[in-house]
Amino acid sequence: MPQTRSPAPTRRQALAGAAASLAAGSALTQETASMYGLIGKMTARPGQGAALAQVLLEGVSGMPGCLSYVVAADPAAPDVLWITEVWETGEAHRASLSLPSVQAAIARGRPMIAALESVAQTQPLGGHGLGGA
Repeated sequence: MPQTRSPAPTRRQALAGAAASLAAGSALTQETASMYGLIGKMTARPGQGAALAQVLLEGVSGMPGCLSYVVAADPAAPDVLWITEVWETGEAHRASLSLPSVQAAIARGRPMIAALESVAQTQPLGGHGLGGA
């Protein structure tokens, strides 16, 4: 007797199944529910993208409460940088702005910035590299 194949699930069925799996397999913990995220697009003055990225990357260590800080170049626009941050809390992020290393990076980088746009605040739910999240 020939085997019959089940039809492939529709996109809606696949998404519903994935959502059900996520809901059943993991509940948000208090730790992940309080995380704070930022996504920003920074445009450097012409020809200053690499220098600005270097300034941003130099001051990223030793920031209490920072779980992730990623500076990424935009392959389509050499003077555009995307900055993605995840913090334990919004307060940890606000406190970081008064750190001497962060203040120094702001002072060095400010003259290289043409625009800061498309900033979005997020509530990270978890992901690779975020510890127990």
